Amino acid sequence: MLKITLKDGQVHEYNAGIKLREIAADINPRLGKEVLVGAIDKELHDLDYQPDGEKNINFFTFEDDEGKRVFRHSSAHVMAQAVKRLFPDTKLAIGPAIEEGYYYDFDPQRPFTAEDLEKIQEEMETIIKEDLPFKRFELSREEALKLFSDLKEPYKVELINDLPLDAVISCYSQGEFTDLCVGPHLPSTGRLKAIKLLSVAGAYWRGDERNKMLQRIYGTSFPKKSELDEYLFRIEEAKRRDHRRLGIDLDLFSIQEEGPGFPFFHPKGMVLRNELEKFWREEHKKRGYQEIRTPVILNRSLWEQSGHWEHYRENMYFTKIDQADYAVKPMNCPGGILVYRSRLHSYRDLPIRLAELGLVHRHELSGVLHGLMRVRCFTQDDAHIFMLPGQVKNEIIGVIDLVDDVYKIFNFPYHVELSTKPENSIGSDEIWDLATTALREALEEKGIGYKVNEGDGAFYGPKIDFHLQDCLGRTWQCGTIQLDFIMPEMFNLAYIGEDGVKHQPVMLHRVVFGSIERFIGILTEHFAGAFPLWLAPVQVRVLPIAQRHFTHAGQVKDILDEKGFRTELDDRNEKVNYKIREAQLQKVPYMLVIGDREANREQVSVRNRQFGDLGGMALDEFVLKLEEEVNSKALTPLPNS
Repeated sequence: MLKITLKDGQVHEYNAGIKLREIAADINPRLGKEVLVGAIDKELHDLDYQPDGEKNINFFTFEDDEGKRVFRHSSAHVMAQAVKRLFPDTKLAIGPAIEEGYYYDFDPQRPFTAEDLEKIQEEMETIIKEDLPFKRFELSREEALKLFSDLKEPYKVELINDLPLDAVISCYSQGEFTDLCVGPHLPSTGRLKAIKLLSVAGAYWRGDERNKMLQRIYGTSFPKKSELDEYLFRIEEAKRRDHRRLGIDLDLFSIQEEGPGFPFFHPKGMVLRNELEKFWREEHKKRGYQEIRTPVILNRSLWEQSGHWEHYRENMYFTKIDQADYAVKPMNCPGGILVYRSRLHSYRDLPIRLAELGLVHRHELSGVLHGLMRVRCFTQDDAHIFMLPGQVKNEIIGVIDLVDDVYKIFNFPYHVELSTKPENSIGSDEIWDLATTALREALEEKGIGYKVNEGDGAFYGPKIDFHLQDCLGRTWQCGTIQLDFIMPEMFNLAYIGEDGVKHQPVMLHRVVFGSIERFIGILTEHFAGAFPLWLAPVQVRVLPIAQRHFTHAGQVKDILDEKGFRTELDDRNEKVNYKIREAQLQKVPYMLVIGDREANREQVSVRNRQFGDLGGMALDEFVLKLEEEVNSKALTPLPNS
């Protein structure tokens, strides 16, 4: 008999030889129809797998990440089969599932064209209709090498040769097609319903620019056409919201050839940036933070002491000063530590919360640079909290509350992940367990659900990551809390305790925005450049209808300027409808049209970029409306009072 325990603790018994798909159907008929893959003691298996003994079993559908990966990896195999049918001389490389899709790398006789992608997709749809079963089989190393040598697949041969000698070598076939793969896969190609090939790009074999450039075809797939349609809509909407295009159109920032990965902020972009930093400073002042600034370049010895020289050197930039080695800082924490260490502290001083908008530089490969989202220099909204061991939980909770308050201002939902000790780490297991437990207890006291990312912590400590969700459902990792018992020891940090003896403080690293640049990129795409009034680079544009209205329009602008609003006067010799359209394209929140009626009545005719014409209004009344909207940091215009 087979005895299995499900995730919810239920125990079932079955006769030996039963398959995972049969168990799923017995538990729940709907699960039997929707299940894509099973896990036995956390190891994924095909649904034809026959478990034995006493096992813990879990099942995954497309609603689960595990299910999505199997669904899309199977889609990649179908794409490879279609390519081999249409272009038999093409050599196969690799085809993994990725977030929201999959790709396969090919070495074709000639580059693929857009017309080729259409033919490949049509052939994939044929393969899906054929409903070919995915069949797994294992081979010895010699058998596998012979198989793929006979198939004239040199990339597969290279992969096999690089496997450990004791590795289990498995393959999957569907119909006439066979591929090297660890799996698992769907039961058959017919389980794929809605597919779409998206693009083709170049990719070096194994990501090494010294290797041959291959052709990478990207695609996505879903169980329902409606889900695919929704995804494609989001893709098109994401293109419309692309912060790189909006950055140019709205004159916010640019990336110049003379500084790839080093963004240039223009005057309007600086307004947006300064408003965010002002907000950041106000929120931190409320919570007892003190702002500091530390140098961008520091001596090599500091980075050796912090561990960055050993664990992070490949991401750093270097220089020499007076024949000594220096590094451009990739992180702010060593500088914050030196500020703390510059004077002796009493236990009464703690916690000390040192905040810094610190410019850091990190070496990124040119291929991964992406507007403001992936750059080589950026400003972290950092803070380092030095505290007593008994203050750890309250300080973590304080940061959680700060992050929550900030994200609520922008109406960002978010989820939380807890990352634990990585392989490349420093410090004892006991210290890591202590730090991880403290983070876990703070989350649980706040009643916040979280996902655990095993082995994804920083090299010096575990961390809590906040992944915010934008209006298109995309998630962005921004806020981070890292608990660190290691660096205070490495830098001999101390405070004088109640007993008059030196003790070691605990250190907390944290960011809220993550980086100012990236957060601006996220906001630009989230709002499609139509920033809320308090952030908008230009808040009001005054539009005189004719030259005789310029004087009154200028007076209106002067009054708004005196009140602290960011105002422009469009006194070009253009029709007012053209001026309105231009202001709309520039995402200006409010337009004030000034004609004879407005000039004679000392009024303004108010237009809003979202709701259109709001009618005539006394200027004092309009000013009050603006003040209320700015002070409340409203995301949408407030109704007229």
